[in-house]
Amino acid sequence: MSELMAARAQMGSSLAFHIIFAVLGIGMPLVLLIAEGLWLRTGRDVYYRLARTWSRAFAVTFAIGAVSGTMLSFEIGLLWPRFMEFAGGIIGMPFSLEGFAFFIEGIFLSIYLYGWGRLSARAHFLCGFPLLLGGFASTFFIIAANSWMNTPQGFVLNAAGEVVDVDPIAAMFNPALFTQYTHMLFAALVTTGFSVAAVYAWGMLKGRRDEYHRKGLAIGLAVAGILMPVQLVTGDLIAVQVTQNQPLKLATMEGLFQTTAGAPMTLFGIPDEETRTVKGGIEIPYLLSLLAYNDPTATVQGMEEWPEEDWPNPVLVHLAYDTMITLGSALLLPGLVGLYAWRRRPHWLGSRPFLWGLVASAPAAFICVETGWITTESGRQPWVVYEVLRTEDSFTTATGILPWFVVFSGVYILLAVLGSLILIRMARRRRARIAAGLEVAGD
Repeated sequence: MSELMAARAQMGSSLAFHIIFAVLGIGMPLVLLIAEGLWLRTGRDVYYRLARTWSRAFAVTFAIGAVSGTMLSFEIGLLWPRFMEFAGGIIGMPFSLEGFAFFIEGIFLSIYLYGWGRLSARAHFLCGFPLLLGGFASTFFIIAANSWMNTPQGFVLNAAGEVVDVDPIAAMFNPALFTQYTHMLFAALVTTGFSVAAVYAWGMLKGRRDEYHRKGLAIGLAVAGILMPVQLVTGDLIAVQVTQNQPLKLATMEGLFQTTAGAPMTLFGIPDEETRTVKGGIEIPYLLSLLAYNDPTATVQGMEEWPEEDWPNPVLVHLAYDTMITLGSALLLPGLVGLYAWRRRPHWLGSRPFLWGLVASAPAAFICVETGWITTESGRQPWVVYEVLRTEDSFTTATGILPWFVVFSGVYILLAVLGSLILIRMARRRRARIAAGLEVAGD
């Protein structure tokens, strides 16, 4: 493995790990507020106990996310110093503002955790809103920087290739910001909803069908079921934005090698660069032209329009994109079935097939998040700043990256194991308290 590939692998694995906890950091405050709000409104103890349990779990995931996020910030500076030299003056502002949003979230998380039983119920509930808004703000500023890498603006390169006339506001509010931000935000909320529902679905499959598990499942499923259709709409908006600003990425996502009028959408299959076809793919006639341009006969540019040295990896990008849209579309089903069952067929919510479907929905949602980021990041290659700065030109000149990739990977594995063990231990301690009569399980 070359030094460059080791650095890319380290950055990719770090992002893949961190995004799991970033997603929960965005979504958990919402389910916390829903549970605590229902407790304040109804006075029912089950909602209080759900909020208490989720606040402890959120504290664990927030801590792991803080550690992995700090490691990422060091990696950016150490592995990609020429990128930071080029882009620091342009997108340094959203990175700095993200730090402020993170600290606000951390401060209010401390107050929220310490405030149980010490603040009034209403004051404690209100302390949850900065957690939610802090997560939303952190996401906004990080996506502002990432979307700028896809659609860079707010600067001028002079004849010597130096950055001049920097406008950080224009850079932050670039053409890809709105679509990327809304898509990531709803992805996080939906994934958190399915994760919460999956935990309680698993408990119900194990025979724990008390009110605590039923209400926990209902809150998670409601969040995911209501927001999943909105998430699909944001995905369609991203496709339109990519068509306008990154047509090579669109062609790579679809495995479209030749410029085609009335282009089909190709599902599955493996792109073959030698034959310039997608082997084993399923073509849906005219659908790509329709989705990209609202015209089934529109011409879509193929990868042949660009030099091959500028192509992203068509196999990786196409498979990641197909995985994302396939699982994302499938996740619409449990949400819609759950919402229908809640109104018309309540007994469906306790059926084993439905519960198993919810258990599977959590890993499926996280896979969607991971493959979505692979599509976004790998689809921009070989550019770190699209059509401005190549990845190989932003890499450090230092050597010995591969051993550090192994070390950092070990740290992430350790964090994942420890975090999982802590959460499992917390769940077992609660069940032990119930068995000992120290805590009520059901009504």
